[in-house]
Amino acid sequence: MPPKCLDAVRALGADSLSACQQERDPQSTVLLSFVTHVPARARDLTGPLGWALLLQVTRAALAAEEPRVDRLQAQLKKLIAFPQDPQPLSDSVVATIQEFQRLKAKTSRLCNAADVQLWQRLQRPLQDLQLWRALAQRLLDVTASLPDPPSIHTFLPQIEAALAESSRLKEQLTILQLKKDLLGGVFGQERAAVLLEQVATSVRDRDLLHNRLLQRKSKLQSSLAQHKDFGAAFEPLQKKLLDLRIRIQAENGLQRDLPGKQAQLSRLQGLQEEGLDLGAQVEATRSLIQDNPNHQHKMDQLSADYQALHRSLEDLMDRCQQSVREHCTFSHQLLELRHWLAVLTQKLEAHRGYLGPWDAQSREAEAERLLAELPEKEAQLPLIEALGRLVMEKSSPEGAAMVQEELAELAESWGALRLLEESLQSLVRNQQLQRTEVDSGKKMIFTNNIPKTGFLITPTDLISRHHRRARPLLREGEGSHEDFSQLLRNFELWLQVENSKLVRIIAMKAATAEDLRTRETKLQELEARVPEGQHLFENLLRLGPARGSLDELEDLRYRWMLYKSKLKDSSLLLTGSSPGEPTGFQKTPRGRGLGAFCRKVCCVLLAGQQLRPLLQVHAPLQRPPTHLAPLDHAGHILLQTSISPGAPPEDVGETGNRASGARGAASM
Repeated sequence: MPPKCLDAVRALGADSLSACQQERDPQSTVLLSFVTHVPARARDLTGPLGWALLLQVTRAALAAEEPRVDRLQAQLKKLIAFPQDPQPLSDSVVATIQEFQRLKAKTSRLCNAADVQLWQRLQRPLQDLQLWRALAQRLLDVTASLPDPPSIHTFLPQIEAALAESSRLKEQLTILQLKKDLLGGVFGQERAAVLLEQVATSVRDRDLLHNRLLQRKSKLQSSLAQHKDFGAAFEPLQKKLLDLRIRIQAENGLQRDLPGKQAQLSRLQGLQEEGLDLGAQVEATRSLIQDNPNHQHKMDQLSADYQALHRSLEDLMDRCQQSVREHCTFSHQLLELRHWLAVLTQKLEAHRGYLGPWDAQSREAEAERLLAELPEKEAQLPLIEALGRLVMEKSSPEGAAMVQEELAELAESWGALRLLEESLQSLVRNQQLQRTEVDSGKKMIFTNNIPKTGFLITPTDLISRHHRRARPLLREGEGSHEDFSQLLRNFELWLQVENSKLVRIIAMKAATAEDLRTRETKLQELEARVPEGQHLFENLLRLGPARGSLDELEDLRYRWMLYKSKLKDSSLLLTGSSPGEPTGFQKTPRGRGLGAFCRKVCCVLLAGQQLRPLLQVHAPLQRPPTHLAPLDHAGHILLQTSISPGAPPEDVGETGNRASGARGAASM
C-alpha cells in the first residue's frame, strides 16, 4: 500500500477511535452513576412505593441510554475494518466492549435485585396481616367465655392494640390499592393484578375480624363497666366524644383534587368506625344507671350529643362521597372528550392536508361522516361544564383554579376544532364549485314547497346540518351590522344562562316532595321566559344580518330549538318524578315501540325543517346547492330563482330576473 494511502487509513482509524472513545466516556459515566447512586438512593427511601418509583425511573433511564449503546457498538465494529496497525485498535476495542458489558451486567443485576427486594417489601403487609389474623383469632377464642374482671383488665388492652394494628394494616393495604398504575408499570399488569387480588382478599378477611374484635371489646367493656362506678365509665366516653368531634371538624374542609378527596373519604370511614365503637360503649354504659336522676340526665345528654355528632358525620360522608363521584364522573367524561377531540382533529387534519384529487363519493363522504359527530359531542359540552362547576364548588380555591384551567383548555381545543371544521367545509365547497363549473348546461331551481300548515318530508330533506350551515343565505333587508352583532351577542348570552339553569335543575336531587315542587317551580320560571327569548330571536330575524353572520345565526337557531326541546322533555320527565331520585335518571311511561321511535324521528326532522325551507332540485346535480333564496320571518322562501351553473353567487337576483323574463317571453 502506498505511504499516502497508509497515512490516510491510519488517520481515519484514529478519528474513529477518538469518536468511539468520546461516545464511550459519557456512557461509562452514566452507568457508573447508576451503580454508585442507586443503592444510596434506595437506602434513603422508607416506603415500598418509593422503591417502586425509583426502580421505574432507573429502567426508563437505562432504556433512554440504549440508542447511545447501539451507536457505540456500531463505531467499535467499524474499527475492525482498518487493516493497518490492528494491535492498538484491537486492544482498545476489546477493552471498551468489556467495560461496557461489565457495567451493563452490573446495572442489570442491580435492577433485578431491586425488583426482587421491592416485591418482598410489598409482601410484608400481607405477611403482617397473616400474623395479626392468628393473634386476633386467639384473642377471640380466649375471651369467648367472658372471664372475670382481672382477666378483662389483662385482655382488653391487647384487643385495643390489635384493633390499632388492624387500622394501620388497612391503611397500608389501601395505599397499595390506590397505586395500581405504579405497580403495573414496575411489575407488569399480570403480577400487579395478582398482588392486588391478594390485597383485596386480605382486606375482606381483616374487616371481618376487625368487626368481631369490636364486638368482643364492647362486651368486655360492658362487663367491666358493671363492676365500676358510673363516674369512672362516663368520663372516658365524654373525652372520646370530644376528641372525635374535634377530629371530625378538622375534616370538614374542601380538598384540592380527586386523590385528596379520596383520602379524606378514607379518613372519614375510619372516624365512622370509631364512632360506631363509641356508640356501642355508650349503650353498654346505660346498664350501669341505677335510679339516679342525675346519672340519667348526664347519660341522656351524652347520648344526644353522640347522635348529633353521628348525624353530622353521616352528612359529611355523604357530601364527600357525592363530591368524589362527581369528580370521578367529570374526570372520566373530560378524558373521553379530550381523546375524541384529539382523534377527530388528527383525522380532519389528514383530510385537509390531502393534496391529491378529491373523490366526491369517498373523501367528501368520509369528511361529512366525521363532521356529523360534532352535534352529539357538542351537546355534551354544557353537561361537562355543569359538572365542572359542581366540582369547583366542592373543591378548594387551588383545585377550582385547576378545574377552570382544564375547562379553558377544553374550550380552546373545541374552538380549534371548529376552525378546522370551517376550513374543511370551505375546501369541500371549493371542490364542489370547481366540479359545478365544469358541468355546463344544468340549472338549479329553488321553489317554496312548504305548506301553510303542517310540514312535508321528502328524501331530499335529509341533508346534514353541516351542509345546510355551509350554504350562504341571501336576504332582502340589510340591517346594521353593529346592531345585529350586539343583538346576536345578547341572545347568545341569554341562551347560555338559561341553558345553564336548566342543566342545574336537571342535576338536582329531589329528596322530598318539597324539593320536587321547588324543581317544578324553577322549570315553570324557565318556561315563562321562553317568549322573551323568542322575542329576542325574532328581533334578529327582522333586523337582517350581514352575510358574514348567517352561519352564526343558523347555528344559534339550532341551539335555540334544541334548548326548547330539552326544556319540554325535562317538564315531561318531572311529571312522573318521585322524590329521592335525580331528574336525569327518572323513567317515564312513554312507549318504547315503533310509535315512540317514529315520534322521535318526526321531531328531529321537524327541527331540521324549521331550520331551512325545503329545497327541490329539478335537474340532476353533482353536488348540493350552495345558494338559497331569501327567507321571511316565518321561514318561507320569498323569491323563485333559476341559477345557471356558470353564474357567480353574487348575481343570483339578477340571474333570477333574467330567467323570469325569459319565461314570460316564451309564454307570450
